[in-house]
Amino acid sequence: MAFPKGIRENLHFLLAEVNGQLAVLLDYFASPSATLAKRILDRTGYVGNLKLRIHNSCLEQLAVGPAGGLTHQRLRAVEIIATHLDRIAERAREVIHQTSYLDRLESLPADDFTPLLQQLLQGLGMIEEAYCERDSQQALKLGEIEQSLDDAYRKLLKRYTKALKQSRETKDLVSLIFVAHQVEQMGDELLSISEAIISANLGQSFNIDRYNTLSASVAKLGEHEDIDDLLVEPIAETRSGSGIAGIAASDRAGDGYDAIYKDGKKRKLKEERQGVESWHEIFPGLAPKILSYHKRGQSAALLIEHLAGLTFEQILLHEPRKLLQETLGQLTATLASVWQETKTKKRVSAGYMGQLAKRLDDVYTIHPEFQQLESRLGDLFLPSFDHLLQQATEYEQGIEAPFSVYIHGDFNVDNIIYDPLEKRINFIDLHRSRYMDYVQDISVFMVSIYRLQVLDPQVRRRILNLARDFCEFARRFARKRGDGLFEIRLALGLARSFATSTRFILDKSLSRAMFLRARYLIEQVLRVEPDSTAGYQVPVKELFIG
Repeated sequence: MAFPKGIRENLHFLLAEVNGQLAVLLDYFASPSATLAKRILDRTGYVGNLKLRIHNSCLEQLAVGPAGGLTHQRLRAVEIIATHLDRIAERAREVIHQTSYLDRLESLPADDFTPLLQQLLQGLGMIEEAYCERDSQQALKLGEIEQSLDDAYRKLLKRYTKALKQSRETKDLVSLIFVAHQVEQMGDELLSISEAIISANLGQSFNIDRYNTLSASVAKLGEHEDIDDLLVEPIAETRSGSGIAGIAASDRAGDGYDAIYKDGKKRKLKEERQGVESWHEIFPGLAPKILSYHKRGQSAALLIEHLAGLTFEQILLHEPRKLLQETLGQLTATLASVWQETKTKKRVSAGYMGQLAKRLDDVYTIHPEFQQLESRLGDLFLPSFDHLLQQATEYEQGIEAPFSVYIHGDFNVDNIIYDPLEKRINFIDLHRSRYMDYVQDISVFMVSIYRLQVLDPQVRRRILNLARDFCEFARRFARKRGDGLFEIRLALGLARSFATSTRFILDKSLSRAMFLRARYLIEQVLRVEPDSTAGYQVPVKELFIG
């Protein structure tokens, strides 16, 4: 790989310098002397200068644009490599400082540390090839040194700690523990370098565990033996911390993905896997297929079938009106079928105000101005939002859906995919699916289209019309099933979604408009007598017009 001479040469010099300092440190352990210690301590400025040269060269290259085979990811990676090489040199100096506290320098246990330093030197020798040749397997071996050093450190720590209880040479033993810790931390620096190289090769952030789970997952595709032959393209990062990437053969770039890779917390991924499997049992064809599932510690990864088509959000914002109407028709027909086929006689309460209460602290953290005390203006009394919420929570007691259906649980516009060629709707991100009040999905969907941060008047009109059409579909479904409390539950569900969604929106104008709509809906519901609910209707036009 060709890349700018200044970066290439300075990286080579930096590696040579750090390698030389560790070699001197190795000699120092074999035969401690002030001369060897001074050779390490006197080289402080040179390593720092080389690191700064590399950082400055990378900044200059970023300013003019990537060239010579260097992407932004690879420029960031070489910066990270330089930073952690500097830290290794810094830790070598700290080792020298710690050994100066020994009462008897000649008693420095070379046998304890020589094997560890030799592993570090071996790792340094791998870095240039792993980075320049884009060799992820070499980078992986580099990262494995950290685990070996970590195991050795634990053994040394156990032995030195035990000796502390039996020896009077406590000062020397404490110093040796600090020395061992610094050597172990050098392994952590190698691990960071390893992960930077792997991330640069794959085009997005990867740690060793994530790389291993990805390797195990893509093996299920059956066509690719080497992960470096794949294009791994980041698609999104979820609010729960999961990473989502598209996987495709690098020689098929631009022809679509072979699969979708998702990794994150094991609990979340396990829930999604169970949600997908439940949909396959309850209503086959809506959820994507799971190609593989791997767990590793508290993390896990899913390899999921890539679904052709566009998200509902893309269609709403960018596609012709005719396709939008077609998509809405397919969506409502699909929902009607799902709700009818999964309908049970079990009455259920979503507890919308309880859901809102659980998330309200997060809303106030992002928007502290929403947390206001009650106030008066002449004879007009304005209760606080918290007070209204408490009243609405009491009001909601006993309000239930007359039946339950299987819902998506996170029915945002970007979790619905439509394939115009196959005329097919699919659902994704299914970790919250369960039997519940269908109004939960309706309210989440409607607010998810309102909160799209688009100011174009024509698109806002499309959003209003979509909200009205979708709500009318839901009302017809409710009337046919004798659901007399539909409108009250819809108002509470919309209030919940309007308010809780503001914790993801920093735009003050939009978030305030949404929070005020939540308050407006709660105030409306509280004015409806429990025995007069049949006469109430959610004012959809007024809510979605702006």
